Amino acid sequence: MTTHHPPPIGALLRDWRQLRRFSQLDLALEAEISQKHLSFIESGRSRPSREMVLLLAEHLGVPLRERNALLLAAGYAPIYPERPLEDPSLNAARSAIDLILRGHEPYPAVAVDRYWTLLAYNSAVTRLLGLVADAELLKPPVNVLRLSLHPDGLAPFILNLAEWRAHLLTRLRQQVRATADPKLGELLGELMGYPDPGGGTQSRHEAEAEAAIVVPMQLKLGETTLSLISTTTVFGTPVDITLSELALETFFPADAATAEALRGLAAQAESAA
Repeated sequence: MTTHHPPPIGALLRDWRQLRRFSQLDLALEAEISQKHLSFIESGRSRPSREMVLLLAEHLGVPLRERNALLLAAGYAPIYPERPLEDPSLNAARSAIDLILRGHEPYPAVAVDRYWTLLAYNSAVTRLLGLVADAELLKPPVNVLRLSLHPDGLAPFILNLAEWRAHLLTRLRQQVRATADPKLGELLGELMGYPDPGGGTQSRHEAEAEAAIVVPMQLKLGETTLSLISTTTVFGTPVDITLSELALETFFPADAATAEALRGLAAQAESAA
């Protein structure tokens, strides 16, 4: 029977440095330590203090979840807690999320975690979810990217699906590079396996998505075409893993017709309630 041993702290730090495309000298200068000291840490000849692990992780932009893993590899206890959003200690954050979601109506807004799991959403999103043909996609945990790009999800109603798909895949690919999270890599592989509406020109669409300032989503809703642009809001300087991985995706009308249509849908829903 073989026992799996996690990589030593030096190897993990070296991997993160190389992922960020830093030389040893680059990182040493950033962290204000000697290159020799960093070399000794990476080779295992020197054991870093907890403070040194956190210092290097900060300059490498390592996410909080992975910083805990670095601390464990160095023989220290994790310092960043991970609590469910419903935890009483996160009541203030949850209230802020609810306030933003409600305040954004009649425009759609969602809260998602690191893996694009739908955590909360406003009533404008509820009206869009009615387009989804496969009820399985709406069973928790709901993945927003899967819901958007799956052939039985919102994909058939997205008029510019090739461009929107390229935009989402580009974002996810950047997230995979930033976190080195294999679970996100698996999600990327799944989404890339969905039918390609670009007809073999997906690489061109992805290049255009990277260069574009903003990519709207054009969604067919009955006789109405909604043109929406999205923004992302995150918590500043979080020290909790849950909050550090939480993002608010808010959609704004890209034209006056979309704004009017969304206000009309909200008024219809209110009068029918």
